[in-house]
Amino acid sequence: MWWIHQTTDPAWAHQHSHPHSIKIPGDITLGGLFPVHAKGPSGLPCGEIKKEKGIHRMEAMLYALDQINSDPDLLPNITLGARILDTCSRDTYALEQSLTFVQALIQKDTSDIRCSNGEQPIIRKPERVVGVIGASASSVSIMVANVLRLFEIPQISYASTAPELSDNNRYDFFSRVVPPDSYQAQAMVDIVKALGWNYVSTLASEGNYGESGVDAFVQISREAGGLCIAQSMKIPRDPKPGEFDKIIKRLMETPNARGVIIFANEDDIKQVLEAARRANLTGHFKFVGSDSWGAKSSPILDHEDVAEGAVTILPKRASIEGFDQYFTSRSLENNRRNIWFAEFWEDDFRCKLTRPGIKLDPEKKKCTGNERIGRDSPYEQEGKVQFVIDAVYAMAHALHNMHQDLCPGAIGVCDKMDPVEGRLVLSYIRSVNFNGSAGTGVLFNENGDAPGRYDIFQYQMTNTSNPGYKVIGQWTNNLRLNVEEMQWSGGDRQIPDSVCSFPCRPGERKKMVKGVPCCWHCELCDGYQYQADEFACEMCPFDMRPTPNRTACRPTPIIKLEWHSPWAIIPVFLAILGIVATLSVVITFIRFNDTPIVRAAGRELSYVLLTGIFLIYLITFLMIAEPGPVVCAFRRLLLGLGMCITYSAMLTKTNRIYRIFEQGKKSVTPPKFISPTSQLAITFILISFQVLGVFIWFGVVPPHTIVDYEEQRPPNPELARGVLKCDMSDLSLICCLSYSIVLMVTCTVYAVKSRGVPETFNEAKPIGFTMYTTCIIWLAFVPIFFGTAQSTEKMFIQTTTLTVSMSLSASVSLGMLYMPKVYVIIFHPEQNVQKRKRSFKAVVQAATMSTRLSQKSNSDKQNGETKLELQSNYITVYLKKKHNI
Repeated sequence: MWWIHQTTDPAWAHQHSHPHSIKIPGDITLGGLFPVHAKGPSGLPCGEIKKEKGIHRMEAMLYALDQINSDPDLLPNITLGARILDTCSRDTYALEQSLTFVQALIQKDTSDIRCSNGEQPIIRKPERVVGVIGASASSVSIMVANVLRLFEIPQISYASTAPELSDNNRYDFFSRVVPPDSYQAQAMVDIVKALGWNYVSTLASEGNYGESGVDAFVQISREAGGLCIAQSMKIPRDPKPGEFDKIIKRLMETPNARGVIIFANEDDIKQVLEAARRANLTGHFKFVGSDSWGAKSSPILDHEDVAEGAVTILPKRASIEGFDQYFTSRSLENNRRNIWFAEFWEDDFRCKLTRPGIKLDPEKKKCTGNERIGRDSPYEQEGKVQFVIDAVYAMAHALHNMHQDLCPGAIGVCDKMDPVEGRLVLSYIRSVNFNGSAGTGVLFNENGDAPGRYDIFQYQMTNTSNPGYKVIGQWTNNLRLNVEEMQWSGGDRQIPDSVCSFPCRPGERKKMVKGVPCCWHCELCDGYQYQADEFACEMCPFDMRPTPNRTACRPTPIIKLEWHSPWAIIPVFLAILGIVATLSVVITFIRFNDTPIVRAAGRELSYVLLTGIFLIYLITFLMIAEPGPVVCAFRRLLLGLGMCITYSAMLTKTNRIYRIFEQGKKSVTPPKFISPTSQLAITFILISFQVLGVFIWFGVVPPHTIVDYEEQRPPNPELARGVLKCDMSDLSLICCLSYSIVLMVTCTVYAVKSRGVPETFNEAKPIGFTMYTTCIIWLAFVPIFFGTAQSTEKMFIQTTTLTVSMSLSASVSLGMLYMPKVYVIIFHPEQNVQKRKRSFKAVVQAATMSTRLSQKSNSDKQNGETKLELQSNYITVYLKKKHNI
């Protein structure tokens, strides 16, 4: 019976069937969906009026219809009408309202309906809507699009940007003059990368717009690479008290992620800023806001300091001057077609209109009707006005082109356009291409999406005379960002960091955190490693060391023992003193060659021995000289040769004395091979073994130099050095000296055995003392030489130890064997004279007489001791005669 009441009372029927709609008559009717009111409190569908998003946008459609209907070139002789509905910012309520658009397409059987008088009722046929402009919110558009596509009614949105609406299979009758959030998300990814950020959090209002926007951002960032999401949070539709404080607390779990990508409605943005202030985090977070934030002042009202530096994005738009003139001229008298305008008037001017039967609130002033928008109330054109106008014009251009094709030359709507086929209208909508209200092209791709054109803003407060949003760039398929025009909290021009991990310093490698490609730990390439690449350290070649910043390897410095080194000065000083002393002895012996003392010392072997001592001193200079093939060859040859010559001569001497002494015990016949010639032959035979061994060594391993990089390779590579040395290892050095050591030990043994020689024979005991001292020196040398094998200054210590030990050995030999003789020759020449010669028989008789007297006076001595003394006297007499003393 609802239809009966509608028929009998048309005014009542209109009020109750369309309580929230505007009807503009016309030849072709367009539908309109606008959020004139906000969501109502629980239990109510609608709440307070929305001036900008609701009234401004809805009036923009009315303005566009007026412009089109007055344009003689666009849809001439055809008037566009409208049925405009209020969605109350709620998708379910909008779905109920949108059923109005499809009523004309629903076939109703009214054959059984009769009036009370039995007559068939007269039912007014609802107007047919050929297309719908709207909706605003993506969630509303999605809900409505699912219904409209069933009845093939094209839909053009002026504000819905959810990426899922680009699915042409599910939303094939949906188009939009604003770019989808996938473009917006791409632009935001480009902004984040341009700022050098790689670690950000995302924040989305629950619903299609927020969630799909963040999903698109995450997807694009994942495909692009180099960008990680620290936290991804959702703001509930109906947040509980303290919800936003929890969100800020969670964001601070990753404090390095200062960049926050926010796809949220105005109320949620405002609450987030307020919670950040309560947490005393003003200036910490750097927001990158979507077009829902755009360049609006309402989300940041009273929280400008928290929002300072926020980068926002908004589809490229322009303020339409014609609309400003139109809207500011609206009044209660000339705008009666807008059924919500009175409510807007009261809210805009903060006054109250008088209505019959309604008592006026004494706290509010009475509206006079003479108020003017922009004069008595603030006015700023809402950002989507341009797109509302473009959406209406897109529908008009599609209908115009369709009329030209289907009704050429016809005035008004022809039969082919009555009714208008929705799928055909859709094809014409997708084909339009015209300059919109802002002068930019309006066109659609195959999915019904408009091209992406965005302005990029930054909210700036400091260092500017006019705080507010400043355009800092554009995005049209690629980013153009004026970084130099950006400023952050406190006017700082330095772009803040929003990175998980800061770049590693040179010489440090990245150790990635598992599962988070933007996070890593920096590990220093230690020891002799260098940074091979971003993620790996490698060892330098053995002959190289890392540079100070460990980004490459450099050659290890090569060193050698320098003449000015303290390790060289002492050995050289000792060697010079020794050479001077040796030459002094040689010169003295040559000068006094025929004197008794020189002859008694054995001139031939003495010169050989002095030559060996000279070579021992000389080897010091070869050990310190810069290594080369020639130097290394002489080192091999002379290192053991000098000692070999010295100790071969000493061994020959001690052996001779020992044999004479032993032979004297048996008979007065002298032993063999005690002549100077024999002694020299024995000495040179002993020396030849050393020389032969060295030349065999030359043949097997020719002398050459090497650079030892292991000797001075401490943990700190800055101290690493390559040591230039001859190819003589510690073992080969000992082998080179081993023959001389054998000679030395053998000589010492004979010296010990010859210790009973009478004091009248002045060579035996000095040789003995020389060998004892030499053994002590070399016993001290061994632990010092081998105990420093692990020292970083091994070469210096060992070279110094070796040369000093050899110089000391030579000095001991020189001092004990020849210095007393030189002293007598120089300072007591009276003792260096030949005594009166006696015959060998007289000498023997004197020795025998001396023995007898000794036996008589020492009758208590044993026979063996008497015999020993006799033999000693014999040997002494024999040797003295032999040397003509």
